[in-house]
Amino acid sequence: MKSLESGGVAVVFGASGGIGAALVAALQDAGQFEAVHVFSRRSAVPIDLTDEASLANAVDVAAQSGEIRLVIDATGFLHGQGMAPEKTWRALDADQLAHAFAVNTIGPALLMKHMLPKLPRTGKAVFATLSARVGSIEDNRLGGWYSYRASKAALNQIVRTAAIELSRRAPDALCVALHPGTVATPLSDSFAKAGLDVLTPAQSAQHLLSVIVQLDADATGGFFDWRGDQVPW
Repeated sequence: MKSLESGGVAVVFGASGGIGAALVAALQDAGQFEAVHVFSRRSAVPIDLTDEASLANAVDVAAQSGEIRLVIDATGFLHGQGMAPEKTWRALDADQLAHAFAVNTIGPALLMKHMLPKLPRTGKAVFATLSARVGSIEDNRLGGWYSYRASKAALNQIVRTAAIELSRRAPDALCVALHPGTVATPLSDSFAKAGLDVLTPAQSAQHLLSVIVQLDADATGGFFDWRGDQVPW
């Protein structure tokens, strides 16, 4: 984490998930940050992506302990609560679409609303949200997964738009979308196919942090995978 000023604050949203927990462990082991704040539905200060007040409160709590230099949003929804990725348009359901957008797009957008103004005006600071390669419109050659694909594509547009505004306020700060790879977590276990490179949460976390370290201000608004390669929109 050498490219980030030491002594600042790191924040992880979605800290109870597989990737989120691995990111927290890696950041704490690095020992670079004055504090590492963790937020989830079960944290001491709980968050709910559908409750803006809870997100605003979490941001305020984190900001009280110092300059926020790194924020990683590791939240996301693919399946559960009786919902599964749609294989055909016949499976499209208004409630599932709304839930996917609420968690994968609107929640992260509201995090940006409250967190980006808290980033320091000078020096490198990063807000990174976990997107997904299947959110790439150009890379979509298989179809299916309507709500997940669309909500992540919308998230990418939010990132791009917020990055433009952020650059006017804090030229050294970044707002980026990251694809963590296919990771052995409950979110993706059921959908990992033979031949895919499946990463452990710890491996994915280390790769993501390495990418964050390497990015400079010119990369803001970009979409990168766990190797650091740019993903097409």
